[in-house]
Amino acid sequence: MVPQPEEPLEHIENVSEESTSVEEPEDEIEEADAAAAEEQAAEVVEEVVEITQEETEDVTETTPEDVVQDVPAPAGEVTVSADNPALKETMKGKETPSASDTRDWSHIEDTLQLASAEPSQAFVDALKKLQHIYSTAIKPLEMAYKYNELRQHEVSDAEITSKPMVLFLGPWSVGKSSMINYLLGLQDSSQLYTGAEPTTSEYTVLMHGEKVRTIEGIVMAADSSRSFSPLEKFGQGFLEKLVGIEMPHKLLERVTFVDTPGIIENRKQQERGYPYSDVCQWFIDRADLIFLVFDPTKLDVGLELEMLFRQMKGRESQIRIILNKADSLTTQDLMRVYGALFWSMAPLINVTEPPRVYVSSFWPQDYALDTNRDLFMREEISLLEDLNQVIENRLENKIAFIRQHGIRVRIHTLLVDRYLQTYHDKLGWFSDPDEVFRDIVSDPDKFYIFKSILAKTNVSKFDLPEPEAYRDFFGVNPPSGFKLLSSHCSWSGGCLLEKIEKAITEDLPALLSNLAEKKQAKAEPPAETKEKPQNPWRRQ
Repeated sequence: MVPQPEEPLEHIENVSEESTSVEEPEDEIEEADAAAAEEQAAEVVEEVVEITQEETEDVTETTPEDVVQDVPAPAGEVTVSADNPALKETMKGKETPSASDTRDWSHIEDTLQLASAEPSQAFVDALKKLQHIYSTAIKPLEMAYKYNELRQHEVSDAEITSKPMVLFLGPWSVGKSSMINYLLGLQDSSQLYTGAEPTTSEYTVLMHGEKVRTIEGIVMAADSSRSFSPLEKFGQGFLEKLVGIEMPHKLLERVTFVDTPGIIENRKQQERGYPYSDVCQWFIDRADLIFLVFDPTKLDVGLELEMLFRQMKGRESQIRIILNKADSLTTQDLMRVYGALFWSMAPLINVTEPPRVYVSSFWPQDYALDTNRDLFMREEISLLEDLNQVIENRLENKIAFIRQHGIRVRIHTLLVDRYLQTYHDKLGWFSDPDEVFRDIVSDPDKFYIFKSILAKTNVSKFDLPEPEAYRDFFGVNPPSGFKLLSSHCSWSGGCLLEKIEKAITEDLPALLSNLAEKKQAKAEPPAETKEKPQNPWRRQ
């Protein structure tokens, strides 16, 4: 404590009258040296404190706390004042955000165009026409020649009308559930539990509904109006690991999210209690977009991840690799992790161009300080634009999928018909039917089964199934259960083969072109507002 000097009462009264408007310390510090300023400041503080204790009724307008905030602290102590511009400049950029700081969610809503989520009448009409083409031209041949038993992919009406499916894959605790919560804006009331340990052990399907509720997997598989009824073939053990969550949300009106259990490399697949690879293949075949999420601490490749990449072969255009939690690293470390991720993925992705890797931090908390905030935000918006493009092109993708499915059904029908024709040609009066057909199935190249199909139009050798697949197919389905294609013709209905060829070559491409024309007409301005092009060769 600095001893108080003896001063006349008049000076004390002057101090009490002027205590409400103490001058800023910076002017006094500029006029005197640092030591004299500190002594004078300490004296003023002590005088004001004593006066306020003795004559509180005279200084009720000014509290001691307000006076102390405007007066510099004694030597050895540092106080940061919000009104001090000099300290503002020195502490600029060093303030740490609190844990409650969250990011703005408006860019997600704007990029995904959630305000205009209602489907148009043209979209509904095109979808109904697509269902009609499938049910009248493709499905009869599919059922007559049991295509579902070959590919194990049955297309139902619920799958045609279903929303685009976005699948989240990746190791455990890389932020898949947190990313879904962030995209849905559920940081306050998270529907998916998140944590540092492996938390998601179920396949969680987030769908749109009138109210928030949880649906068991057994109920989802039993409901024919949904597209998850084929999951019953994986057994009751898997249905116990399947959970559906419905909630009213604009984004879920346009897309369905599927959160999968994290990949654990040090565990055998048999310990999951269900065929993990087969279930993943089912979701991969139906996914419109696949988010493969990693974080800087889990870049190793094991058996399960390698198996997933083999299952995703041919669907590289739908894969988006995400390096999450990027704001937890410095710029130099982030470059090293980015290179290590490419080094790990290189043996697994057999494509000519490198895959697109999105680097950001997908969770509601604000980015860490001293990180590339602009880069992370641009990467996030780029990923949201990819997601919005898939949502906008959902009907075109459905038409392309049904056409591809029809091509496979047509090839399967031609192959089965060729097997039956060869069987009837080689079958004699005294020959064993089973032995003849077994000889044809075991060596189809000997009887030119596949080569005769390639001689037809619109058949590519890359679309032909493997001959081993038909050994298993005819092992379950004997040739007596099928009829020749010529017998599937009638005077009134025509031939089934002609219907499916007409759908593949005419109906589905026409539906796709009409949809593109409507989109282009909607994007263009009205005719009266368009400026007429001027002819430079015309006489004015």
